[in-house]
Amino acid sequence: MDDEEALRGVKLYMTKKERNFNVTGLCIPEKHFMVDLTDRIQQIRKMVDAGDYFTINCARQYGKTTTLTALAKAMDQEYLVVSLDFQALVSAAFQNENAFSLAFTM
Repeated sequence: MDDEEALRGVKLYMTKKERNFNVTGLCIPEKHFMVDLTDRIQQIRKMVDAGDYFTINCARQYGKTTTLTALAKAMDQEYLVVSLDFQALVSAAFQNENAFSLAFTM
């Protein structure tokens, strides 16, 4: 093996991205080990297409954010996907409709 071949091997090794276990937030399939969400996304998609409501109710670190992110990605060509996070809103924002609406402009 000549020097050029050896360097190619080093470059391949250095650019290879290994996946790891994520325990803090959103999982990214290319970066993290995770279960295949295909069947789950298809089931939820059928409910959305039918106009049904659904809830995702799990404890911490069970993939709620990852599932909703994958669902949004799967549906963004046919639907306008809007993500709302109410965690930052204080109770004063819920006193009336106007205050509630204005809370989203901050």
